[in-house]
Amino acid sequence: MQCIRCLNEEKKYFYNDQGVYYCRKCIMFGRIDVGSSMPQMQYQTKKHRCHYQLAYELTKYQKEVVKKLNVYLKQKQDVLVYAATGAGKTEIVMESIQNYLNAGKKVGMAISRRQVVLEIWERMQKAFPSLHIIPVCEGHTKVIDGDLIICTMHQLHRYYQTFDLLIMDEVDAFPYKGNEVLEAIAHHSSKGEIIYLTATPDIKMLAAIESKELAVVELFTRPHGHPLCVPKVRKLPFFLQGIFLFVFLRRHQKIKKKVLVFVPTIRLSEILARILSCFFKCRSFTSKTKQKDEIVAQLKADKYDFLIATTVLERGITIPNVDIVVVSSDHPVFDEASLVQIAGRAGRSMQYYEGEVLFLCKHQNAEIKKCVQAIQNMNAH
Repeated sequence: MQCIRCLNEEKKYFYNDQGVYYCRKCIMFGRIDVGSSMPQMQYQTKKHRCHYQLAYELTKYQKEVVKKLNVYLKQKQDVLVYAATGAGKTEIVMESIQNYLNAGKKVGMAISRRQVVLEIWERMQKAFPSLHIIPVCEGHTKVIDGDLIICTMHQLHRYYQTFDLLIMDEVDAFPYKGNEVLEAIAHHSSKGEIIYLTATPDIKMLAAIESKELAVVELFTRPHGHPLCVPKVRKLPFFLQGIFLFVFLRRHQKIKKKVLVFVPTIRLSEILARILSCFFKCRSFTSKTKQKDEIVAQLKADKYDFLIATTVLERGITIPNVDIVVVSSDHPVFDEASLVQIAGRAGRSMQYYEGEVLFLCKHQNAEIKKCVQAIQNMNAH
């Protein structure tokens, strides 16, 4: 027996319902009986005459990557865009989106986090003003078809054999990373080429590149041309990390510079927010936080000095002139990929290309070392 949707073959996940077996491994996406076929929706396709618009011209490095990417796609190859955070991965794929849509093909973009889906949706609307672009994620599931679909990884179960071009962003992030069910669903939603976007490719991707199953294009230079912010590591006992953080925040309050403080757990985020709110305009930002989009907007509008966030905020947020502090950066929740993404929040702006990134830890573990080495290697290219 094999589930046609998630490809599961483990007997323990199959349940016998009056002689009919169905898979329980992917039951959260609806029941699929063994031997049945996948339900397939008919989504609208038409030839467009769209042209993307940007407020600025692509750099020569970005243009070179775009050219290489489109050559691989014409050869019907899946491609990994291995690019530094803030290098403009979204802008790099816009010409490919334009080419496929103008050829009458279906395009989708899948992202791990809901908040990032909404941000990319807004950016795509500005770039392609003539298109009907829809976000499909929590709170946005009434309309599931449009000229261009931006969705979370979980929502790909709606699009079996739909996309001629599927762009997979943040494949190194939870919940997609290491999730066999989501990986199978993603591949089923594609009937053409796949573009993977990441700053931290995993072992499986590197092996696929080595075996020529996956093409790769690289971009480690941000549009402003300045190097990535390399984290500074401070080894301190936990209570001294708190004192160091307080002094750091006081200094930034005086110079009116924003800070993102990352912590490993929801509980620590809430405790620090309660303590520090006596001295600063701040708040906790976790998976439990309501009205996330409004809070980020308030930070940008100077309603808060800083946010104390878990890894829920490690991706998809761009704040000009921001510094980063990671408390207990040696905690197991922070792996190389998440630390690279967190460090990548700093120095993204054309105007504010420098930023301070501090990793506070009791011990400099392997993940911290790999993160620092990865960023240094990108700067060396």
